[in-house]
Amino acid sequence: MKILTIITFTLCISFVSLYANNPQRQTPYPQQENIIYLNPAPLLVPISMKQSDYLQFHLSQDKNFKGENDILSKPVPWCMFNPHQVLNTGIWYWRFRSVSKSGEKQPWSKTYSFTIESTTPKFATPPFHIFLKNIPLKYPRIYCFLNEHLEEARKNVRSNPEFEEMINDSRKALAMDFSTDNQPYKHIFTMSENCDNLNTAYQMLQRNIYAEKMVANVRCLLSQKPELEFIENDFNAGELVYLLACTYENCYERFTAEERKLIEQNIMKVLAHYYDTRILGHEENMFFDEHIWQFTIRRFLQASLVLYDKYPSAKEYLEYYYELWNTRGPATGFNRDGSWHNGANYFSANAVSLCYIPTLFSYLTETDFLQHPWYKNAGIGTAYTWLPGSLSAGFGDGHEKRNGKPLRIRSAFADFLARNTDDPYAAWYSSVNDRYKTESETRLYRLVCGKQRPANCELPIDAPKAVWFKDCGEMIANSNLKDLNKNISLSFHSSPFGSGNHTHSNQNAFNLHYGGEAIYHAVGHYMDFNDPHNLLSYRNTRAHNTMLINGIGQPFTTDAYGYIVRMFNGEHISYALGDASNAYCGISNVRLWKQSFEKYKLEQSPKNGFGETPLKKFRRHIFLLHPNKVLIYDELEAGEEARWDWLLHSPVKFDIDESTSTLVTVNKEKHFASVAQLFCEQKSNITQTDKYATPPNEWDAQRGEDFTNPWSLTASFGPCKKNRILTIIQIETIDEKAANIVRNGNKFQCGEWTIEAELNSKQNASLYIHNTVNKATFSYGKKKVDNNGKTYQCKKDDASTLFDQINGKWTTLEMSDQQIQTMGKW
Repeated sequence: MKILTIITFTLCISFVSLYANNPQRQTPYPQQENIIYLNPAPLLVPISMKQSDYLQFHLSQDKNFKGENDILSKPVPWCMFNPHQVLNTGIWYWRFRSVSKSGEKQPWSKTYSFTIESTTPKFATPPFHIFLKNIPLKYPRIYCFLNEHLEEARKNVRSNPEFEEMINDSRKALAMDFSTDNQPYKHIFTMSENCDNLNTAYQMLQRNIYAEKMVANVRCLLSQKPELEFIENDFNAGELVYLLACTYENCYERFTAEERKLIEQNIMKVLAHYYDTRILGHEENMFFDEHIWQFTIRRFLQASLVLYDKYPSAKEYLEYYYELWNTRGPATGFNRDGSWHNGANYFSANAVSLCYIPTLFSYLTETDFLQHPWYKNAGIGTAYTWLPGSLSAGFGDGHEKRNGKPLRIRSAFADFLARNTDDPYAAWYSSVNDRYKTESETRLYRLVCGKQRPANCELPIDAPKAVWFKDCGEMIANSNLKDLNKNISLSFHSSPFGSGNHTHSNQNAFNLHYGGEAIYHAVGHYMDFNDPHNLLSYRNTRAHNTMLINGIGQPFTTDAYGYIVRMFNGEHISYALGDASNAYCGISNVRLWKQSFEKYKLEQSPKNGFGETPLKKFRRHIFLLHPNKVLIYDELEAGEEARWDWLLHSPVKFDIDESTSTLVTVNKEKHFASVAQLFCEQKSNITQTDKYATPPNEWDAQRGEDFTNPWSLTASFGPCKKNRILTIIQIETIDEKAANIVRNGNKFQCGEWTIEAELNSKQNASLYIHNTVNKATFSYGKKKVDNNGKTYQCKKDDASTLFDQINGKWTTLEMSDQQIQTMGKW
């Protein structure tokens, strides 16, 4: 796992730069326009509205704040408040005021209000004083939730299947000698990894050799003071305080009094530096700061836990991190999906924290933190967004990775869920992908916890073919999860989180896989966070299977957002509708990206895919018509005539028949092919290239990258103000062949599927899909629909309807655009 940490560190720019460029909250949350994602709703105040040392919060169901159940917080130094109790349904009013350390109270703010619905998910956590009173008085504390199981685990450790791996890892750690290195801090990641491996062996075997090595490594660090430049990197800071705190509490008597004092001072100096200047007031209000949430919050929490009773400030830090998690954890706080908005690959960097923190909090509060909605969905989120033996769903940095270390820690996280919640998807995932057995950072928990994996690790019989991760903005549909080697997987992305951090400018983009291999997949290599290849050929919209308008894509900003507003999961038809109409919003004004372009003397220009566009509408309807057909219907509209560039990327060259707009790719090695055909009233100009706008720097290759160039296809339509594009994709395998498509005007017959698509942009958009064999039917934009001989009257003219088998029963569903919850104004 620590190897992943090092790789992540080399790929990311400094914490200082990321911190300075993350969007901050501009208005208090929540307000009436916000959908409340969780009951109780946390109260968040922009740091700019904090006018003194503390903030005090007042919450009531009476607009005059004279209710019987009013909640008045103590003055706190941070900009957040969690009521720690389920709120009654109905309207709530809240306000805040600034309070000085001397007790001077400023006037109350204006009153804000929000509504708790009966359907709002409920998850209340205990107040901090409950957590605090249950912390053990004696060391060790970091893994206190294992203490009562250690004796039994030690008796059986030699029969544990991970025993040999534990011994091998600890022996490697024992063999490393840092005593002669005059720059010991440059080894902090290795030292921290060694600390985990040595501590695991020490806890299980109680041999002095492991503890003495931990002490010797720390003494190498105590001989010098860490440079400020070293501390300024939050990964360094986090690993340092963990290494010191873990060794301090487990080897307390092995240090002299002077050494203990020096360890404490070093820990407190780092904690204070970050809390006072970087974190307090900012982290709770930040859009998303991936570094802090990946590792650092866990490390600072652990160090604060060890020293909270020795230093009052450490106790304050401990309370802050507890409240921060309860307000913005486990996944920005505004995500109940169980998937990761920052991309499936970068979930891996968060996985240990997502295991450790709820385990600690659950133990010390006697409340199950895994009952949070995100954790309840995390099994299916982990499984579906990166299937075993496959490319990931593919929408963030590292999307091109295969089954390397990210899946090992994903496997460990799934195993953790399976042991603690009996989640069937987590159990299935970690049994098919059982690499958790070699994951060292979570090994101590598996050795000691005493919790067994579920006996049944089969994929649930009722596993859905398609899942809508509504908060993150993804839909993933599969044809055959029972046989992953023959599974067609369609992933679709249109996210309210926009483009930032490790996410890409890829609203309304899709990826398509067969047997885990790419049929169509985003292109490029994640070798540097912001080098020319990344800026122009990787996170750039042109690298994804979506649209450009006049050659221009989506900027790198959270303002470039999209939504999936509709979704159906039928036995024969999987469907999603994405709206990326707001995503093509000019250039990025985020300082990080502006500096990145300046550094490499690049411009955010139309030539490079950035700038203003006349786009007014880009709505993409996308279907997996089971078992082997994908259909896409694009609704496009601009304020003036525009060129519409439809993008598709393949690992192999396209065979293009421009007369029929047919695109064929053949994967000879894996024995499958794809046949895609585009239909539009506008004539298309189709081109392809195996060249990047800016190629990757092969000198920076560290992970065995395959630099075989993929093929990128552009089908250009127009110029015109409005346009409709229908795409029918068929995947040919040994078992399934592509059917000939017979067109008669706006009607298309493709095997047993009948499709009617309104391609005349002067007419209202509409789409009708009917299976002549099983009678499954989809309709959009039609008031009346024939569902197997019965007429269905739509409630809304532009609704989407589905007649299909759902949970074993033939049902008609209707859906209009769903309101998507957001985090407020940034």
